[in-house]
Order: sequence, then structure tokens, then C-alpha cells
Amino acid sequence: MILAPLLLLLGASAVRAEPLPPIDLIRVDKSERRMELWSGGRVVRVIEHIQLGDQPLGPKRFEGDERTPEGRYQIDWGNPDSAYHLSLHISYPNTADRDYAAGQGRSPGGMIMIHGQPNGSDRRPAGDWTDGCIAVSNAQIEMLWQSVGDGTPIEILP
Repeated sequence: MILAPLLLLLGASAVRAEPLPPIDLIRVDKSERRMELWSGGRVVRVIEHIQLGDQPLGPKRFEGDERTPEGRYQIDWGNPDSAYHLSLHISYPNTADRDYAAGQGRSPGGMIMIHGQPNGSDRRPAGDWTDGCIAVSNAQIEMLWQSVGDGTPIEILP
């Protein structure tokens, strides 16, 4: 009981979650606004209340549709100098995405990321607000930054 007031005085940053093992799969359920982090065949962390593109229903098809992709991709690089508090790039578009868009005479778009909040803001905007990315809190993207390597598969479900 004596520690509780002390922790309040020190702030939430004094309480750190246990570090994660290396993540070997990220599974996103768009309808549940949920991200599961897998390591060694088991879920090791769940992130609730993820935020998606302004038009969250359906897969991303075209540049500017503000939808979050659906399918299997990879995290292929990270950007420490992002306009958001860190970002991890998702390998959208894949060949099928490019072929579909080309068949419609359109661009599939790109630059889809998992990222934190806009730089200079610790407050999360309400609802879905990205242009097709997956937004998490700044603390959550810092955790992902430490445990998700290039080449990590990401499965995004409707």
C-alpha cells in the first residue's frame, strides 16, 4: 500500500511492462480493433482499441480510399523519423493488390504503417482517423519497435 502513492508521484512511466520476446507474427482483427502479438506459437500480448483508416470496412483497394489492407504482409522496415511517434512499414501492396488496382486503371496506394500518435501529441484522436494505417498509443509503438523485426509476418483480418 505504501508504494501506490509513490508510484502516482513518479508517474506512469515508472511502471514498465515486462519486455516481450521477439515477435514472429502479428495478427490484426479489424472488426474487433485488436492486435495479437505471437511468439513461439502463442499469443504473448494483445493490444486492444487499435485505430484504423477512416473507412474501416473492406480491404484497401486504391490510393486514397482510406481503408486498411486485409491479407498477409510483412513488416519490412521501420521509420524512427516518422510524422508519428515511430512507425513500422507494412509491405502493402502485394502482387495481387497491384494487379487488382491496375485492372481498374488505378494506383493501389502504399505507405501503410503501424504507428503511434502524431508527433507533438500524446492524446489519441477519437475513432478511426488514419489514411489506412494502424494507429496505437505511443507506449505501444515503442514496445513494438523493440520486439518486431524486419520480415515479421502480419496478418490483417476483416
